[in-house]
Amino acid sequence: MLVILDWDGTVCNSEARIVQCMQRAAHRAGLPVLEPAAIGNIIGLGLPEAIASLFPEAHSEQRADLREYYAEEWVAARSEPLPLFDGVLATLDKLLGAGHHLAVATGKSRRGLIREFEDHGVGHLFVTSRCADETVSKPDPTMLREILAETAVSAGCAVMVGDTEYDLRMAAAIDMPSIGVSYGVHSRERLHDCGPQRVIDHFSELLEWPPLVA
Repeated sequence: MLVILDWDGTVCNSEARIVQCMQRAAHRAGLPVLEPAAIGNIIGLGLPEAIASLFPEAHSEQRADLREYYAEEWVAARSEPLPLFDGVLATLDKLLGAGHHLAVATGKSRRGLIREFEDHGVGHLFVTSRCADETVSKPDPTMLREILAETAVSAGCAVMVGDTEYDLRMAAAIDMPSIGVSYGVHSRERLHDCGPQRVIDHFSELLEWPPLVA
């Protein structure tokens, strides 16, 4: 089976840094500094879509400035790599050992994902990936369709794993099974409303879903 993983909030514990960088960027752009919960809610969207959702009143120049400032703040904070969630590496290793394949579908930019791969030395584990700056942002299912086309895998032979309704909604749009993770940014209730096969509390619980059991 092809296991397609969201990155931020599912594999990588990055919520606090995303919030801090967006708050700092908003301050520099002269825009309101929003509460963490509001910023956390849009994690998983592409950056332009996230900014449009957070600051609908901002004009195009402010939004452009905010994108630039956010990228600068993110790079400045990168001296300390973000941690992966507990159990991620061991679980990925077991999934590969059981004959499954791995991919990433993320709201990050390609440059941002490459940095994460380099920080953790995990890029070789994934057969492919799609980033929001090279396709259509979640919850549109285009990035999933592109991954399936590249890997020649049908939607029924893949599963989308993510911590937001954006992840689960794009899977549902193409009848792909999905698994929500409860430790990310969207509540268990919001995840359940999207009809996943299950919602798990720890990344290692992926190994308990029958189609992924060795």
